[in-house]
Amino acid sequence: MQNKAIIRKPTVKDVPGIAELINNYAQTGIMLPRPISQLYDNLRDYHVIQMDGKIVGCGALHVTWSDLAEIRGLALKEDLKGKGYGRKLVEKFLIEAKELGVKKVFALTYQTEFFKIMGFVEINKSELPQKIWNECINCIHFPDCNEVAMMRELD
Repeated sequence: MQNKAIIRKPTVKDVPGIAELINNYAQTGIMLPRPISQLYDNLRDYHVIQMDGKIVGCGALHVTWSDLAEIRGLALKEDLKGKGYGRKLVEKFLIEAKELGVKKVFALTYQTEFFKIMGFVEINKSELPQKIWNECINCIHFPDCNEVAMMRELD
């Protein structure tokens, strides 16, 4: 019998599970790899989904400017895709962004249909501040980024 999925803030003990999820996708080229040190540095940005005592999903809301935050590191175990867990994480991040006073949330993604369903619209990457491109230098696709920038304005 499967336990109920719990969305919660992670602890330091969860970092290896977060790293495994994200870096499995990074090996396929659809996410940036996240070094363990970076996950510890940004742990407070993350939420995890725990099921049967294991981390099966994660994502982060990273504030980048006074009115802007990024959803990053959004990953689920493959067999959980399409079951509403990603939606629940994004909804959690949108609520958190509003509580922080952020006006816009963006994502750089290959999963455009998912983000469209969540109310995001495609934008030109040049609309994003230069500050967000710090990590791009580490990307295997740099400088020919083929991720799509998507934005959602909050009420």
